[in-house]
Parts: sequence; C-alpha cells; structure tokens
Amino acid sequence: MRSRLAAALVACASAAGAAEAGLDVMTATGRHHYQVEIAADEASREHGLMDRRAMATDHGMLFEFPTRAPVTFWMKDTFLSLDMVFIDSDGVVRQVFEHAAPLSQALIFSNAPVTGVLELNAGQAAAIHLKPGDKVVFPFFSR
Repeated sequence: MRSRLAAALVACASAAGAAEAGLDVMTATGRHHYQVEIAADEASREHGLMDRRAMATDHGMLFEFPTRAPVTFWMKDTFLSLDMVFIDSDGVVRQVFEHAAPLSQALIFSNAPVTGVLELNAGQAAAIHLKPGDKVVFPFFSR
C-alpha cells in the first residue's frame, strides 16, 4: 500500500513540476490567452495529456518538436476530447483538428510539416474561431 501511495505522489509531483507558460492565439476574434504545459522532450511528448480526467478551459499543452516535419498523434489513453492545433515554425496555424475522440487509436496527421502542436479542450477552437492562417504567439515560434 505504501509503495503505491509513494508512486502516486511521485507521479503527481512530476506532473505538477512540468514547465508552464503563457501562450497567446491570435484569431479574427482577438487575442486569446492560455496557460500551457510544455512537452519539449521525448518522454513528455509521448505521455502528453494521457490519464488526465479534466483540464481548465484556459489551459492546454504545447508539444515542441526539435525539427520541422509532419507529425502524427492519437488519443490512446487520453480521456479528454481535444482540439489539436498544428503550428509551423513561424507560429502560423497550418491545421486545426477539432474534437479528437477520447481513447481512440485513430491516427491524426498534421498534413504539413510543423514544429509544434497545441492541445486544447475540445470546443476551444470553435469558441475562438481558430482556423489555418491564424497565429500562435510564443517564444518557441520566434526562433
């Protein structure tokens, strides 16, 4: 029992210690601010938002990739329905995939080379009228 509790505490501390930062999405409806966890290494990108049961409306996760390339995602072990925003190195949105089905093993393709993917709660893309060509403002995209 103690080892399970210790493992659970370590997992919580690890998730709580993830790097977070503010990120803005610019759409025709204005500037929209989100607090995002950063998935910048292989381990954090592989785990993503798996095992999460809830996420605040103004939160998300930003996946940063070291090179510009097409990427593929899936929702296996992810309980939240998500909107996925595929972003090029200049911060321009290339594709928006809305309402990815929880726990699905269906592949979701970027359809273009990207350096980042922003995951938001399902419905956020529609709420802010997010579409390809819009801009994500974050230091990672201004390199």
